[in-house]
Amino acid sequence: MTEFNHPEQAIKQFRFRLFLAGLFVVLLFFVLIARLLWLQVISYEKYQSKAEDNRITIVPLVPNRGLILDRNGVVLANNYSAYTLEITPSKIDNLNEMIDELGKIVEISALDRRRFKKLRAESKRFESIPIRTRLTDEEVARFAVQSFRFPGVEIRARLFRQYPYGPHAAHLLGYIGRISARDQERIEELDQTNNYRGTAYIGKDGLEKRYETELHGRTGFEEVETSAGGRAVRVLSRSPAVPGENLMLSIDIRLQEAAEKALEGKRGALVAIDPRNGDILAMVSAPSFDPNLFVEGIDSENWKLLNESIDRPLLNRPLAGTYPPGSTFKPFMALAALERGFRTASSTLRDPGYFDFGSRRFMDDKIGGHGMVDMYKSIAESCNTYYYMLGSEMGIDIISEFMGRFGFGSRTGIDLDGERTGVLPSREWKAGAFKKAEAQRWYSGETISVAIGQGYNNYTPLQLAHATAVLASGGMNATPRLVRAFQNPVNGQVTEKPLEAFKQLNLQQRHVDSVKLGMRGAVLEGTARGVFRDVSYEVAGKTGTAQVFGLKQGETYKDRAASAERLRDHGWFIAFSPMEQPRIALAAIVENGGFGSQSAAPAIKKVLDTYWQIEAENNPSVALPLSETPEPAASQTTNLEPQP
Repeated sequence: MTEFNHPEQAIKQFRFRLFLAGLFVVLLFFVLIARLLWLQVISYEKYQSKAEDNRITIVPLVPNRGLILDRNGVVLANNYSAYTLEITPSKIDNLNEMIDELGKIVEISALDRRRFKKLRAESKRFESIPIRTRLTDEEVARFAVQSFRFPGVEIRARLFRQYPYGPHAAHLLGYIGRISARDQERIEELDQTNNYRGTAYIGKDGLEKRYETELHGRTGFEEVETSAGGRAVRVLSRSPAVPGENLMLSIDIRLQEAAEKALEGKRGALVAIDPRNGDILAMVSAPSFDPNLFVEGIDSENWKLLNESIDRPLLNRPLAGTYPPGSTFKPFMALAALERGFRTASSTLRDPGYFDFGSRRFMDDKIGGHGMVDMYKSIAESCNTYYYMLGSEMGIDIISEFMGRFGFGSRTGIDLDGERTGVLPSREWKAGAFKKAEAQRWYSGETISVAIGQGYNNYTPLQLAHATAVLASGGMNATPRLVRAFQNPVNGQVTEKPLEAFKQLNLQQRHVDSVKLGMRGAVLEGTARGVFRDVSYEVAGKTGTAQVFGLKQGETYKDRAASAERLRDHGWFIAFSPMEQPRIALAAIVENGGFGSQSAAPAIKKVLDTYWQIEAENNPSVALPLSETPEPAASQTTNLEPQP
C-alpha cells in the first residue's frame, strides 16, 4: 500500500514541538530569574556575610608566655622560637602513607610517631598537630622545596618553653604541656575560649599552673583578606596580643642549687623561709625531675621511669609529703608548757631513762636517762622523759589547741596547689578519722607519744619550716609565698604582690627566748654538736628522728640505724639564723636517714653556708661571728619526779 505525506500535518507537529521547546526554555529562564532574585535580593545579607567570611580570615595572635625569674632576675623559665612540622589530619586521605613520605624528607622517629598519635587522640580540637618539632634550617629548606606534594602539611614557627636549670626547682616551677580535653573544658567553664584560640600549651603543675592567667597574657587577632586560593592578600585590622607578665620569685637559685646538692642522692625535702615576710628562699624535693620532658608530651619510657620509680620523683615532698616530726616537735611543746604555766625554764626533773604510765613503760633514747633535766637541757639533749611527763600533764586538748596556732595540721596558704593538711591529733580529729566507736575514743597513753612528735602526728616539711619561722620571729605568722612581684615585659614596670596581713600569736618574749636558747644549746653542746663546729655565723636548731616503724622489744635507736636502709627512721632538722632578728628559718627531712644530726643537719649546714656567703658578698658587714656558749637559766630543783 502506498503512504502519502501530509505537509500541513508535519508543519503542525513541528510547530507544536517548537512551542514546547520554547516553553521549556522560558520556564528555565524564569527559574533562573527566581534563583537570582533569591540569591541577590531575598538572601542577600546571608550570602554577603558568607562571602565576606570567605574573603576575610580571623587569625589569632598567640601572646608570648611570661618568664619566671628568681629574686635576682635570673631566668628560670623562658621561651625560644623554633620551626615545627605540622599536619592537619582532616585534609589528608591516607595519613600513614603521608607520614611515610614525609619521613623521606625530614627525619621522623618512632617516638615522633607515638607522640603524634597520642596528641591526635587527646587534642582533636586543634587544626594542626606537630609531627616534628625544633626543625633545623636544612630540614625546613628540604621540605619547602617539596611542600607542594604534601597538602595539609606546613611549617610553622612557634615559641617553646624551656627550663634552663633542668631539674633544679622543678617541683615549684612546674611545667606546661599541650592543652588536653580536660583543660579545654576548664577553659570553657572560665569563659576563656577566645583567649586561648591558637594556643597549644597551658600550665600543668606548680607555678606554671597556679599563675596561668598572669603568665598566659591576652590573645590578639588579625583580620586578613585572602584570595580565592586562600593566600593572604592584606591585613585589614589588627588587635595586638598582650604578652603574659613575668613572675618575680622569692627564691634565690644559688641557694636552691645548694639545697638540692645537699640532698643529692637522698630522698627528702628542704624548705628555707625568711621569717620577716614569709618569702620562700629555697624549696627542694628530692629526687627531682626535668620539666623539659613534659613540654612536648613526655614519652612512655620516661613517664614509666618517673611514675613507677620507688623514689617517687614526681611527689612534691615539701607540700604533699607528710611525716611524724619526731623531736623537732619538742621546742613547740616546751613553749606550750611555758605559755600555759606547766613549766618554768628553770624547773628540773630527774630522768631515770623511762616513764611509766599505767602498765606501759615509755623508754628514753638514752639508757639510764639524762639525770637532772631542765628545759634548756631537755631541748639541747632531746630528753624524751621530760616530754612524756609534760604531755601526760598537759593533755591532748591543750597540745592540739596550742600547736594549731603554729599552723600544724593546716595548710600554710602558700601560692601553690596540692598542699596537704597533715594531721594534728585531737579528740575531734580521731572521732572523725575512725569508724568504730572504740577506735574513736582518745586514750591518755596516746598523748604521751604525741608529746615527743610521734603517734598520730603527721606534717609536711613546709608546715614545720613555717612553724619554725613563726617561733624564730617571736610569734609573727607570715603566710609563705613564692611570687614577690609581677613585671610588665613591655615597659619593665614591676608591681609588688601585696603581703597578707601578719598574724601575731602574742607569745611572751621571755618564753620564746628560753626555747631559742635551748635550740642554740642543741647546736653548741647537744644533739647537733659538731655539725656547725667553726662556722662564722650564729645558728640555733633541733634534731629529730621520725620512726618509720615502732621499736621492737629490746631494740634501740642505734639498732634501728644499722638496719636495712628503707627500714631506718627519717632524719629531721629545723634551724634558724641568727638568734636575734632571724633572717632565715629552715626545715629538712631525709627519708630513712636515721639520726637527724647525721643526715638532715649537715644538709641544712650546707644551705646556711651558702646563704651567709651570698649575704657577705652583697654586704660584707652581715656575716655574724659565732657567739659564746649560752648560759642556761639557773636551775632550781622542784618536785617533778616521773609519776605513773
